[in-house]
Amino acid sequence: MTAVVIGDALIDEIRDASGVRELVGGAALNVAVGLCRLGVETTLIAMVGDDEAGQHIREYLRDHGVRLIDSPAPLGSSRAVVTWSSAGEPQYAFNEAARGRSIRYGDEARETISTADVVAISCFPFDRPDEVDALVDALQDARIAVDPNPRSGMMGDVAEFVRGFELLAARAELVKVGADDATLLYDGDIDALRGRLRRLGAGAVLATAGAAGAVLETDAGVFRAPIASLPGPVVDTVGAGDATLAAVAAGLSQGEPRTDAEWQQLLDDAMLIAAATCRAEGGLLRTPESLQEAERGVFGS
Repeated sequence: MTAVVIGDALIDEIRDASGVRELVGGAALNVAVGLCRLGVETTLIAMVGDDEAGQHIREYLRDHGVRLIDSPAPLGSSRAVVTWSSAGEPQYAFNEAARGRSIRYGDEARETISTADVVAISCFPFDRPDEVDALVDALQDARIAVDPNPRSGMMGDVAEFVRGFELLAARAELVKVGADDATLLYDGDIDALRGRLRRLGAGAVLATAGAAGAVLETDAGVFRAPIASLPGPVVDTVGAGDATLAAVAAGLSQGEPRTDAEWQQLLDDAMLIAAATCRAEGGLLRTPESLQEAERGVFGS
């Protein structure tokens, strides 16, 4: 099984009551590492700078067995300063490199995409028509899973972002959307968004809604799962969506489920992995079995 992930890689600069610390992050990077941890040979295609931050990102990816095909970063590596609202929600401020990120597809990238069992796209600059056109050209007829994962601080034009996202969603085997995506990009109605994406042509739509659980709508039917219950407190929910996408993409890399039971199992497994990931700080995918392990590279390099 092989996968390619296309999107962002950055440094999260966390600022909270305990001080300031840095974690290697980015939605696409988290998905790529998560896929590797689930046994899928994975390549990340992302913009990474030739600077100290980029060195940390590369080392973290090596620690977790992810191959990197990097694009030039003339402004250096992307960085997000993360603070917390009074309601406990993360707030992001992105540097100029992150806001202007760009991905290039050379021969190595195109060959890797063409042979992958699944290509996942997350936190991509869908509001940039030139970036979307280049992505579509590089993908050719690849099986794709798409998570828009919009960030208001990185997005210049909401209408253009929706246009670019839906262009890819219409041909995707899977689209994952969350309640936050529905609010930022549409009218906030996650169920209506699920229907819209299916009508556009998405093969399956996974809609996540925090404490309300998740719904997976496919040609085979509609499957539902509550949030999974695991021992221990919820520490950090930031990586839950990335873990969910990685888990479902890992399943799709083995082929599309053939029965209702297989679709339901795919969703249930993804919810368990998301719940385990929330039991530790950072975006590193966890499984219920790995919660007690001391793992290398959890907090970046």
